[in-house]
Amino acid sequence: MLKFFALPTFLLLFLSVCSAQSPVGTWKTIDDETGQAKSYVEIFEVSGKLFGKVTRLLLKPADTVCDKCRDDKKNKPVVGMVLVDNLYYKDGFYQGGSILDPNKGDYYKCSMWLEAGNPNVLNVKGKHWSGLSRTQKWYRVQ
Repeated sequence: MLKFFALPTFLLLFLSVCSAQSPVGTWKTIDDETGQAKSYVEIFEVSGKLFGKVTRLLLKPADTVCDKCRDDKKNKPVVGMVLVDNLYYKDGFYQGGSILDPNKGDYYKCSMWLEAGNPNVLNVKGKHWSGLSRTQKWYRVQ
């Protein structure tokens, strides 16, 4: 009888630990220059790929638009905008997608991974076509 209850308990524990290791959720972004909290981005999964959309701006008015964007996002509200597109999991991190910087209107290749030993810190790396890159730390909103 004890074995009957042990397996479901183990599976529930395992699944809760695995879900804590996922970047799915809401993250607070930090401004590189000022160190201030800048926005909330919700990372979500669709068909095995990760996407991220802005759910809240912290330093600008909520009705801010992407006036520097050059595509179909031009002059669209930043809140609700999908900035992270099509990341898939491979070799220990999410990669292969893109991220939009709405302040510049530029897209960058994107990869992300959870900080080793801390599933509440997400490293987000954007790489420009020129080869330059930068990595930001985003913090899970509890």
